[in-house]
Amino acid sequence: MGTGKRSLLAAAVTVVCAVTVLAVPGTAFASPSPTPAPTTAPTTAPDLTAPPATNEDLEAVREKLDELYHDAAVATDAYNAAEEQAKKQSAALVELAKKIVAGREKLDDLKDRAGAAARSQYRGGGLPDEAQLLLSDDPGDFLDGAGRVIQGQRATKGLLGEMTRTQEDLEQYTKDASAQWQRLENNRKAKATAQQKIEKQIAAAEKLESTLETEEKERLARLQEQAAQKAQTAWLDTGILDGATTGEATAQGARAVRYATAQIGKPYVWGAEGPDTFDCSGLTSQAWAGAGVAIPRTSQEQWRQLKQVAVKDMRPGDLIIYFDDASHVAMYVGDGTMVHAPRPGRTVTLAGAGSMPILGVVRPGA
Repeated sequence: MGTGKRSLLAAAVTVVCAVTVLAVPGTAFASPSPTPAPTTAPTTAPDLTAPPATNEDLEAVREKLDELYHDAAVATDAYNAAEEQAKKQSAALVELAKKIVAGREKLDDLKDRAGAAARSQYRGGGLPDEAQLLLSDDPGDFLDGAGRVIQGQRATKGLLGEMTRTQEDLEQYTKDASAQWQRLENNRKAKATAQQKIEKQIAAAEKLESTLETEEKERLARLQEQAAQKAQTAWLDTGILDGATTGEATAQGARAVRYATAQIGKPYVWGAEGPDTFDCSGLTSQAWAGAGVAIPRTSQEQWRQLKQVAVKDMRPGDLIIYFDDASHVAMYVGDGTMVHAPRPGRTVTLAGAGSMPILGVVRPGA
């Protein structure tokens, strides 16, 4: 194609690859050499007569877009996991702060009581027992008083012991709060790193798509749909659902499916849990929450923590986990179909359950 669309797209893909490598946190680079003096280069008008991209060119774009959005999904899971941990750690810090305040109030009260007891003993116990007995008109009163002194001494000792334990508790609460704060800060940094990677991956994908003309974007969309249909057909042709024992959805599963399918048409936004936008695990976790079942927030934790079932045994409401890294999740609705929030720029939709590589199936509420 010479200087036509093929070279333009090839250059765009190359630039996007370079951008995504530079976006990887922790990558080290040599110090840049001094910037050369700007030179005046002749400007070349765009070649408006360049032929449109071939299907081969667009297929390369499709594969690169899939890679970029997959990496963004992995980073989104990392962001969501850090967000969940930060919420838990913030709540734990609040509880520790309450314990510290209550502990200090208790310690102040114990100190007041211990001081009052010590003053009382000092006033009544300044003379030795023999002198108090000689000066007492009634030996019975002396014995009663001596008993009260012993009781007071025991009470004071108990107060001092409780003060010591309260002081130790306060010190432990403070240490726990400090450690919890550090973990919270670490998760905030993890969120920021993941957010940066997500945004750069999505920006790179959008940059790549922006190089396409309207007609090419339409052909790219058709290629993407064809690839999904091909994967779905190949999956069904394996016979994996032939004679499958898929049963009826449970009452909770049916409620989860109704919730998820009611969101069809709403935009994908990474990190979103509704009600107006969703990411993939935000949709599935909220759908099951609507059915009264709490499940993990991220697709990776849903895969790790929920009961795994065979694909042939899946029923509506079960969650299908995709890719080897469990970076995407959808909800099975029956008849080989799932509902999911696909990726940035798309909306919640129905699709073939086998249109992406399946890692496995999990069942909430089992």
